[in-house]
Amino acid sequence: MDFKEYQEIASRIRVDIVKQVHSAGSGHPGGSLSAADIVTALYFKEMNIDPQNPKMEGRDKFVLSKGHAAPVQYAALAEKGFFPVEELLTLRKLGSHLQGHPNRDKVPGIEMSTGSLGQGFAVCVGMALANKLDKDPGRVYTLLGDGELQEGLIWEAAMASAHYKLDNLCVIVDWNGLQIDGKNDDVMGVKPIDAKFESFGFNVLVIDGHDFGQIFDAFDKARECKGKPTCIIAKTSKGKGVSFMEDQAGWHGKAPNDEQAKQAVEELGGTL
Repeated sequence: MDFKEYQEIASRIRVDIVKQVHSAGSGHPGGSLSAADIVTALYFKEMNIDPQNPKMEGRDKFVLSKGHAAPVQYAALAEKGFFPVEELLTLRKLGSHLQGHPNRDKVPGIEMSTGSLGQGFAVCVGMALANKLDKDPGRVYTLLGDGELQEGLIWEAAMASAHYKLDNLCVIVDWNGLQIDGKNDDVMGVKPIDAKFESFGFNVLVIDGHDFGQIFDAFDKARECKGKPTCIIAKTSKGKGVSFMEDQAGWHGKAPNDEQAKQAVEELGGTL
């Protein structure tokens, strides 16, 4: 596929994010929209996975460490064929397997239940180490929020990743600069992200998280790097694609009303 086709998939995923959160009346649209291009690249180009055989041996694994952004992962899984797209509108409803945070026991394609920030990354260290010991060719990917970097567990996991030379592990930071309480810089500064990961022994790449050329190139470089884990710091915009949500911390965890949802979906090229 060319870049335009990946952009079209990402647009559909963004439409489905808005529809899910609107239907639920709650959820986290901002950080889901910012991660849509990265998640599209993972599910539709980078990862070796099979929706017909979610547990196949040797598969690549993705863990959404910032589990509150579950709508973007659910939308990608549905688009990929892990379950019907129509089920997306059951997000957060009683009896639905699509709860507010990913649950590996309920949703095919979910490798780890997440939500408690920092733990997804830590589990990925164990997954990557197990793959090394088992000589499993599968790679392990995890997506962190930039506000999530304020968790101490993140840096314990980073230290272990480098110590065990986990070159089969790729950490992606969704660096949109905002979290639920406002700007990262105001809540608890996390910069310089690149220098910090480098000091922990990572191969660090800084990219535009909405440029598929840069995203694909970074994944290529991560696979080529031997002897150390890779951290891709992806500069993104919270609420990407929706004019009134972009770069607004207030849309971290708020559902759009009917009028807002209609406008958002239309801006993204869909219909509500």
